[in-house]
Amino acid sequence: MRTVIIDDEKHCSATLQYEIERHLPALEVVGVYNDPVSGRDALAELKPDLLFLDIEMPKLNGFELLKSLKSPDFGVVFTTAYDEFALKAFQYSAIDYLLKPISSEDVQHAVDKYRQQAGGITEAQLDILFNRLDGKSFNKIALPSSEGLEFVSPEEITHCESHSNYTMVYFRARKKILVSRTLKEIEEMLDGRGFFRVHHSHIINLNFIKQYVKGSGGYLVLEDDTQVPVSRSRKDSLMQLFTR
Repeated sequence: MRTVIIDDEKHCSATLQYEIERHLPALEVVGVYNDPVSGRDALAELKPDLLFLDIEMPKLNGFELLKSLKSPDFGVVFTTAYDEFALKAFQYSAIDYLLKPISSEDVQHAVDKYRQQAGGITEAQLDILFNRLDGKSFNKIALPSSEGLEFVSPEEITHCESHSNYTMVYFRARKKILVSRTLKEIEEMLDGRGFFRVHHSHIINLNFIKQYVKGSGGYLVLEDDTQVPVSRSRKDSLMQLFTR
């Protein structure tokens, strides 16, 4: 897998290259650039499968570099110490990022995600990313699956169920999708959108609750009659949402 690193800090790019070459032999580092302009200009010739891209760089930051490209056909992983607002934009767009300082485990996880997604970054992902960064509303989020990316409105999601390192996402009027993200990652994507984690394996859309059945094994009944368990530790917090 042809890999390029663009980061103006030499010690950061050297560390990342070392971690890749030591722990990920399937990745071939074909270019390391500390000057973002030179790195951008080399991408067309190098034809990478995956780009590790820093954000804060002089002359041309990572976002500006991506905006200047025409239909990039490779995967992108940002390397950053950026703020929480930007990280939320990455989550919504299903564009991966690594927080500095970067570990070999972080790199491996990012590469695994790229392989699961099976394809380069899309214009729709970039639209979501840049709209979020510009403070503009963008109703859809990107959910990576084995077939590619699904762009969905969170309001259509009824509930989500953990399947180990994957999450099954259920919708009101369409098929379910097995998403290559953990339930925790999905929970972060849906934060502030009217969802609540009622159980270590379940997140529900509060707007689709029809009934709560109490008892030692309490559960929710959704509008489509799906039953979702509620853990004892989350029951009181759930009830408080409806008594404020």
